[in-house]
Amino acid sequence: MGTRITTVAFQGIEGVPVDVQVQISPGLPRFNIVGLPDKAVGESRERVRAALIASGLSLPSKHISVNLAPADLPKEGSHYDLPIALGLMAAMGAIPGDMLERYMVVGELALDGRITPVSGILPAAMAANGLGLGIVCPAQSGPEAAWAGEDLDVVAPASLFSLVNHLAGRQVLARPTPARALPPPDASDLSDLRGQDVARRALEVAAAGGHNFLMVGPPGAGKSMLAARLPSILPPLDPRELLDVSMIFSIAGEIEGGKISDRRPFRSPHHSASMAALVGGGLRVRPGEVSLAHNGVLFLDELPEFQPQVLDSLRQPLESGQTVIARANARVTYPSRFQLVAAMNPCKCGLAGTPGHTCRRGDKCAADYQGRISGPFLDRIDIRIDVPAVSAADMIASSPGETSAIVAARVARARSLQRERYRALSAETIMTNAAAGARLIEEVAAPDAESRDLLLKAAQSFSLSARAYHRVLKVARTLADLAGSPTVARPHIAEALGYRIGFSGA
Repeated sequence: MGTRITTVAFQGIEGVPVDVQVQISPGLPRFNIVGLPDKAVGESRERVRAALIASGLSLPSKHISVNLAPADLPKEGSHYDLPIALGLMAAMGAIPGDMLERYMVVGELALDGRITPVSGILPAAMAANGLGLGIVCPAQSGPEAAWAGEDLDVVAPASLFSLVNHLAGRQVLARPTPARALPPPDASDLSDLRGQDVARRALEVAAAGGHNFLMVGPPGAGKSMLAARLPSILPPLDPRELLDVSMIFSIAGEIEGGKISDRRPFRSPHHSASMAALVGGGLRVRPGEVSLAHNGVLFLDELPEFQPQVLDSLRQPLESGQTVIARANARVTYPSRFQLVAAMNPCKCGLAGTPGHTCRRGDKCAADYQGRISGPFLDRIDIRIDVPAVSAADMIASSPGETSAIVAARVARARSLQRERYRALSAETIMTNAAAGARLIEEVAAPDAESRDLLLKAAQSFSLSARAYHRVLKVARTLADLAGSPTVARPHIAEALGYRIGFSGA
């Protein structure tokens, strides 16, 4: 007798339905799993066998075949344990098979019969909802699955035994409620910064338009402090952004207790990170830091210390907003529209350009160090500023600046203007000026004759590329939005050009 249970395989953040077909037939006692299972799926035989014994059942001394269809789709992960176990129980007559036709089943089994959490619950629940099915998932993942829809039937048992009781009607499991993670207490505030007015202004502009941002300065100038306070002035995720971010975090297994947060991601990988860690990949083609920073911030401290090949691998995600990982047996696409914030010292010794300091290697020290970053990569950074050292006297003499709450209000107003503008132009997917295409930004910026003349002189003097021209327009449009100006004027263009060409290493 054969039974069928629906489960899911993952391609990127999309869930693909998989049929778990179980057949028990006369023959030598064997337990085979076919259908391109990976090592974790193959090992489910032992977990399923032990979990069934712990639940009071034992496998029959017959030939057991489990087919994961479609057979040409690779199956990865431990979430196939529960559907295989339920398929076996239905084939043995221990549970009614027709009860499971209305559900998609995911979950890993412990040896004592407990159902343990797995990654990818939210994409699985979305796939089940799209097929008109409910979902059976681990108890700890139930609050995550509940976000897929109010009308989605979610069954979240803690063990195989409690699931059997629920299916038999002896114990009714309540539907989990969606859980939201509370924002962590954050003591970081922009008012902590002293004597960095230009950098504070540039950070506000970058936050308002979602622009890529590079800070160059000696150690202790406050570059990392600036970057760490960027999340405090960014608006929370809207519902559509929240869903996209949560799907990626679910696939990566980074949602704890099924709780999702509307706080924008802030990822800060170490400079020893490999290309696979940064852009994604590995044996199971997992999302990398650029995807985990989707709709948020990717902060790269000590930028030249990253391998040049690793940095150049970011060029395509920065331009297209997605990462395409191609392998011999898989081609996976992850969303990767992130805001890049980077910090670096001006040279290897870190003090080039500091008053009173003379580097023994002269200008070659700074040139060699900054030369580790390619020109095409730098061309994709909208705002580049020098962050000078702050002395103790500056700290004592200066007064606290504006708080994060005040700056965040201005950033929120500017972003609201951008969303309304692009929605009126039928570009609902564009949320910030930095994400606008070349033709669209030319339409919404539309500099006047005086501004165009300034742009032309700058392009001739500094050999601006076509990409640099459009990025100057994007920053100028953001400056106008912060000022509440409906048009882009000469002062906005001048300030945007200053951010582009005022960097000593440009």
